[in-house]
Amino acid sequence: MKDLRRYLVLKYIQYLVLSSPNAVSTFLGLLGSLYTIIILQSAKVSSKSTVVLISSLAKADILVSVSVVSEMVVWTFGVGTSSTAFTSALLQDLLTANTHISCLLLSCVAFEAYLITFFPTESRHLRTVKNARLTSRTIWMLVIAECALFQTDDLLKASSTSAPTRSPCVLLFHFSSMAAALLRSLSYFLGILLRIVNVYIYYKIFFSMSNR
Repeated sequence: MKDLRRYLVLKYIQYLVLSSPNAVSTFLGLLGSLYTIIILQSAKVSSKSTVVLISSLAKADILVSVSVVSEMVVWTFGVGTSSTAFTSALLQDLLTANTHISCLLLSCVAFEAYLITFFPTESRHLRTVKNARLTSRTIWMLVIAECALFQTDDLLKASSTSAPTRSPCVLLFHFSSMAAALLRSLSYFLGILLRIVNVYIYYKIFFSMSNR
């Protein structure tokens, strides 16, 4: 559990403290996720709701691995200009999906820590493995849908120049563009809100433990 706590600290720094990812934090995050996945295979680790959330958090870095490997392949073999633009947008959407999934899962872990600290008995029926798995799947599905919307918007932008002025594709382009812009704005403000909420939760937990 100490290793899992260190991993959580690393992930909090990577996603909720640093304003933007960098090569060092990304590399350490990938190593930490790989190590965590190996640890979670051990029979010594009991199946708890927090462990389920941490497992899903570690698996989210698969998106980063795919992005890194794909960039290396593109850089090594080279592709056309249009393909490069499409690939770059896809890989950026994968990194965005990883960030959003990680931030949401870290917030779930923080909320669970809050419940354990202040409402251990009352919240026991909520802190179940089943609910943790359902929460993780819901977060993944929502973020994948977000990523699909961003990709659709990128594809329509790429094909909008060749589409007729009054074709249905233009209407679809405007709708997806507005939806993607709104979702990006909401994601930005949600990210700020999650940072504030996480700081508040751990502030309360820290001073609660100090008083004890």
